[in-house]
Amino acid sequence: MTLADHGAGKSYLGFILYDLYFKALGQGRIYGIETRAPLVEASQKLAAELGFERMEFLNMSVAESTRADFMPERFDVVTALHACDTATDDAIAFGLEKQARAMVLVPCCQAEVAVCLRQSKAVSLARTPLAELWRHPIHTREMGSQITNVLRCLYLEACGYQVTVTELVGWEHSMKNELIVARYTGQKKRSAAQRLRQLLAEFGIEALLQSRFSALPELQKSEREAPAV
Repeated sequence: MTLADHGAGKSYLGFILYDLYFKALGQGRIYGIETRAPLVEASQKLAAELGFERMEFLNMSVAESTRADFMPERFDVVTALHACDTATDDAIAFGLEKQARAMVLVPCCQAEVAVCLRQSKAVSLARTPLAELWRHPIHTREMGSQITNVLRCLYLEACGYQVTVTELVGWEHSMKNELIVARYTGQKKRSAAQRLRQLLAEFGIEALLQSRFSALPELQKSEREAPAV
């Protein structure tokens, strides 16, 4: 059993999972990925004090960990608890690259799509009355968050995952409370890929297709079929 915890922070999630499951299992390893060196060092120290020998903490970004040759080729589970903005997308890319059996994500600070909506707002208002849904700044922010997570779910479904979306805890504890659970089944939904493309076009954010959704089966197929230059 291998688990990657992205945007680990103080690694509360990793320590809880190790204590409740991995310790009794007697095997398996947890990798905590975090960009803030002091937090990584503190987690390493705590793991040593607790005798949690099968926990590793790496001071690097999610994207860097995907390319790191010392990491296992495959992971069973990928988690990202409040990984900020596009770090959740990087965690999904990591999971796809590592053929994760399951991904458990709680997105946070979804700003990328909101920025795209803000930049094209004038054009969108002239094109469709739906743009009223994100005309005001606070609506732009909230609409951006909603669209971001919907696109992520469609992406996972298109790549062969069964997706469930629910709440993590009560809303009184956190406003960033959306829990996305994805389990790999291998059944890639073509309709999900089509809807994803349609939503990108509807909201004028097609530029995200290559940068965020490059593992779409139909994209990879078109690249393979493209003639050599």
